[in-house]
Amino acid sequence: MFEELKPFLLHWSITAVSLWVASQVFNGIRFSSSSSLVVSALLLGFANAVVKPLLIVLTLPLTLVTFGLFLLVINALMILMVAALVKGFKVSGFWTALFASIFVSVFSIVIEAFLPTGSAVQRIEMPHSGVWL
Repeated sequence: MFEELKPFLLHWSITAVSLWVASQVFNGIRFSSSSSLVVSALLLGFANAVVKPLLIVLTLPLTLVTFGLFLLVINALMILMVAALVKGFKVSGFWTALFASIFVSVFSIVIEAFLPTGSAVQRIEMPHSGVWL
């Protein structure tokens, strides 16, 4: 059972570490406690998995016109949304959220690059038989 939970916990901890480092780098990001950091990382992962794809689909024409640069705005909006929902997580403004979202993305990629290939987050693939369960 722990093997199925391991990629989730790994990705959650990488997001939490990235958010913590971003709060040390950027003056406009503050966490009042470690629990607000952990909850923010969990909620950011959930927002990136559920809300972000919906926003991407809804803003697809604008994303295509800006050659994908509007995705950076969507990332900043995800951080601002999480900051609005989590008590103890403060972001000073949009520009701080924009640069912090770029930093968190790049820093997470760098951390995952140093992990062994077997411990990286696994992709879910369609079974060859076509049966999911």
